[in-house]
Amino acid sequence: MDTIRHRTVIVTGASRGIGKAMAVAFGCEGAHVVVTARTTEAIEEVADRIRQGGSDALAVTADLSVEADIQRIADAALTGFGQIDILVNNAAIIHPPIDLVAFETDVWRRVVDVNLTAAALLIKAALPNMIENRYGKIINISSIGGRKGARGRSAYRVTKAGLISLTESVAAEVKEYGIDVNCICPGGVDTEGYREAFNNRGREDNPKLMQPEEIAQLGVFLASGHSTAITGTAIDAFGATNPLFE
Repeated sequence: MDTIRHRTVIVTGASRGIGKAMAVAFGCEGAHVVVTARTTEAIEEVADRIRQGGSDALAVTADLSVEADIQRIADAALTGFGQIDILVNNAAIIHPPIDLVAFETDVWRRVVDVNLTAAALLIKAALPNMIENRYGKIINISSIGGRKGARGRSAYRVTKAGLISLTESVAAEVKEYGIDVNCICPGGVDTEGYREAFNNRGREDNPKLMQPEEIAQLGVFLASGHSTAITGTAIDAFGATNPLFE
């Protein structure tokens, strides 16, 4: 989509899963892509793949539970490409099923810090440049789990529900500056994080799971000029895992 070409996009959690698929998809559209995650080698591989496709990419190693690292991501994008046009808050901790009574406090706090607080702080870091340019697209990756609670999923689902509310709140604050803020709520997706959390083989065990690229294409649409009528919205992308089909 020509409206994305030469735009600068930040994708968090870009070393694998939905984040990696998002980063590659934006690169295919000609965007300047800033990929970030905790593992340097993994994001460098993603950045190299984007460069091999003919687009610019910058890898920034960061831990989203560390506030200084969050600001460093925004600073790196501004230094490397001069502006921030698109932000995809994708990074998340998917914890195994744990009842609240057994949830360790430190683990709870880390899930909230990475899944929700980091998203808010990175939006805050990116907004001054977006407001100055009177343009921006912010996409928060929530989950089908953000729509309803479930046993053993309290920390994860609380943060994903919070992302929906954060999306609506920020969208109301920044629309006057030409900035759109939306949220995607994927259903089951075959990612490394999903396989690890639920100790399974992904689509081999559950053929209903989506591929990460399906969510990435929705992200590209929301970041494009074709989505100007959509802001403050959480889009359910449940695929075959939609409860309607059960």
